[in-house]
Amino acid sequence: MRLFIAVALPEQVKDAIEKAQEELRGALAERSVRWTKRGQFHLTLKFLGDVDPQRLDALTHAVGRACEGFGSLQLRAGRIGGFPDLRRPRVVWTRVHDERERLPALQRAVETAVAGFTAETPEGAFTGHVTLGRCRTIKRSQAEILATLAGGMVNRSFGQWTADRIEIIRSEMAPEGSRYTTVAEIPLGPVTVK
Repeated sequence: MRLFIAVALPEQVKDAIEKAQEELRGALAERSVRWTKRGQFHLTLKFLGDVDPQRLDALTHAVGRACEGFGSLQLRAGRIGGFPDLRRPRVVWTRVHDERERLPALQRAVETAVAGFTAETPEGAFTGHVTLGRCRTIKRSQAEILATLAGGMVNRSFGQWTADRIEIIRSEMAPEGSRYTTVAEIPLGPVTVK
């Protein structure tokens, strides 16, 4: 199974992100960006790639242990950015973060827990984000339009929510795009007092 681990977004946050995505889409050339479908909006913590289905229970247990005592996160989405930057974007995204900056610690805990289940290399610096689109062949003039629009959205909020679980999600390739199915949910248990 092709798997990744992610935090789901509530519908009202997806609504706001989709609205911003439509604004960007309307200003950019049709073929310059492959836009992410609403049903695929999520906050990826770790892409695993192919995992033997017989190891799913062990994977779920390992991730569950990593999340014990972590507690829920107060997340917020806002602002538009690009990887590596908006002058030469390969990915267009909106940032997701929590005020206490615990999201990167959760990502590192998940990364460590799944090391024995994936051949994917560990991620470098983690930036919480939701992918809005992947740039195909974006011309300089289109990148400038994107940067101008993103600049106008720098203070825009797409909403906030409490994340009290993470999901292990199966990704299946299909002609109409990837299809996602949640195969396990792991609660972010109560905070452990030390």
